[in-house]
Amino acid sequence: MSYTIHLSKDKRFKKLIDGREPYVLTIKKDICVYLCASIMSQQLSTKVADVIYRRFLDLYGGKIPKPQQIIDTEHETLRGIGLSNAKANYVRNVASFAIEQGLDHKVLGKMSNEEVIQYLTQIKGVGKWTVEMLLMFALGREDVFSPDDLGLQNAMIHIYKLNREDKKQFREKLLSISSKWSPYRTYACLHLWHWKDNTPLK
Repeated sequence: MSYTIHLSKDKRFKKLIDGREPYVLTIKKDICVYLCASIMSQQLSTKVADVIYRRFLDLYGGKIPKPQQIIDTEHETLRGIGLSNAKANYVRNVASFAIEQGLDHKVLGKMSNEEVIQYLTQIKGVGKWTVEMLLMFALGREDVFSPDDLGLQNAMIHIYKLNREDKKQFREKLLSISSKWSPYRTYACLHLWHWKDNTPLK
């Protein structure tokens, strides 16, 4: 795959890639439920997030719910599967946005990364990091880097001997290093997360 050749130009990064199978990005069509699952998983371990997501699907007979079904679900029912008050509200916000504004993966697929970020961060409860993960794991974008992701930061601190004391300088360094990986920054992130064993919810 061409991305491995490009990323291997970075000698330090080449060590992360050598001997590993190339990653393949996938497209997810149900953006509404993907965003709901992302919100549910925030600040939780993957194991706990998986349990809550299964309980969420169980509310709808184990099937992927339509946005209207989510809106029609009582707030206390969503709280009952283990969601905080805020997360229960945010999940409903996503479903309302899907109906009122639209979350069609084909429409989003025609937008630039920045346009998708601006569009989806209108939803209260959906931040830039969440949309960056959506760009990677749901829309299959190859050139996304998330400078605020702690796992990526920690990996790059170790591999490139960075110091995070000066936050502005640290961020500039992250962006400078990652710019060399373009147009395959998503694959670079996947290798960094694997190295740190810190892959976000897909």
